[in-house]
Amino acid sequence: MLANKKIAIVGGGPGGLTLARLLQSKGAAVKVYERDYSQEARVQGAIVDLHFDSGLKVIKAAGLLESFQLNYMPGADKFRLLDKDATILFDEPDQGPADFNDERFRPEIDRGALRDLLIASLAPDTVVWDSQFAGMQQVNSAWQLSFKNGTTAMADLVIGADGYRSKVRPYVTDIKERYSGATIIQGEINDPQKDCPEVNALVNKANLIAMGVGKTIAAQPRGDGGITFYTASLYPENWIKSGGIDFNDNQQVYDYLVGFYADWDPVFHTMFKAGSHFVPRPLNYFPLDQHWHAQATITLIGDAAHLMPPSGEGVNTAMLDALDLSECIANGEYNDLQAAIAAYEQRMRARAAVLGREALEGIKDFASPGTASIQKMLQLFDPIG
Repeated sequence: MLANKKIAIVGGGPGGLTLARLLQSKGAAVKVYERDYSQEARVQGAIVDLHFDSGLKVIKAAGLLESFQLNYMPGADKFRLLDKDATILFDEPDQGPADFNDERFRPEIDRGALRDLLIASLAPDTVVWDSQFAGMQQVNSAWQLSFKNGTTAMADLVIGADGYRSKVRPYVTDIKERYSGATIIQGEINDPQKDCPEVNALVNKANLIAMGVGKTIAAQPRGDGGITFYTASLYPENWIKSGGIDFNDNQQVYDYLVGFYADWDPVFHTMFKAGSHFVPRPLNYFPLDQHWHAQATITLIGDAAHLMPPSGEGVNTAMLDALDLSECIANGEYNDLQAAIAAYEQRMRARAAVLGREALEGIKDFASPGTASIQKMLQLFDPIG
């Protein structure tokens, strides 16, 4: 079905790169078009945990478990829960030696390291850098893709793996995202040991969440020794534009956060002071009952297909999408690409509806917690405690 066909994957995140690896292992001709100028153009963010029945399953199917084991961060899957006074409510103990056959084991890896190992597994020049998607048009039965750098490319099959602001998605469906009611502000601390040693000690290479009534702070270690943190609460949908904060001005963001978290322990204020590269992110989602008619030459994976609030499933689900799509279009089970893509999309949407519902149910507990939310979190991580 894929013989003599050119496949274009738009987006070089975990989902797109995983799909490229899986398709190349089946002999397909694949190019990944990524907007970043180069592999080292930017920090990829904090760590991500891979789950036994999704991300890790796909890593194994791609033949990359050994490479993953060489690059993951032992012990970083630990969890630490604090209250607004920086009192530790729960500190997950060391789980002992890693067991990749344990369904409960969720090893963490730096997003940059995951990207690097996926790229290293691809044929040379698979990733075409500095290729920000600008649009495409059909030429006979194929697509001509155009990029903002002025170049073009032809493809028989296009897969949009370009995230929650996907530019490929409108060629598949006109269904728009909805606002969950919550917004996070993401910040980066490049040298926490120097700039906020107390925060560094609190995080202690673990996933940290601090909860107070109506607001939350979360922090994660990065593979390069830095820390990514997030503040979360409920805001009006247009708050980012109407709130009067210039998020490119660190001082303005600091002043706002210190005021918003005025009754929190000062250690959190030092986190804000050390932060930079602030990015506000409204937590949007696509309708859980979304549907569109499958096409023979284009489809979507990951957030481009089924954006949902963060719940630890994003990367895992994108990688599982990649596995399902690669199997549907390359294993010879279906008579043509349209039937194969339809089967994949049906499976993908059904899975995303379940996970999306869980994410939406959990977002209020995360972004605007009460006493019951903290107890629920404790029960989740320490059910017999």
